[in-house]
Amino acid sequence: MADEPTLGELARRLEAVHQDLKEDLREHGRRLDGKVSNEVFKLEQAAQDRATQALGDRMKSAEDTTRERDRQRAADRRLILAALVIPVLLVLLQVYLTAKGASG
Repeated sequence: MADEPTLGELARRLEAVHQDLKEDLREHGRRLDGKVSNEVFKLEQAAQDRATQALGDRMKSAEDTTRERDRQRAADRRLILAALVIPVLLVLLQVYLTAKGASG
């Protein structure tokens, strides 16, 4: 009988186990409150995917605009060449041919 705990000691041990269990449950509750539900996670993930897609679309649009601007610059250079340089060369050629024809 000396090895067996008394009823008071059993009650104290049971109370200690009960307190430990309550503390563990409170801690699990706090940890669960800090977690994000699957629905919220999926909604946030979908919003992030939409934002990423929108950013990709804006980047593609900016790249297309840059390509179009480069094509326009090339066309402007050709126009400048045709409108300014070629007539000057033709005038110089005409002056040269007139001078050569006058001396010949």
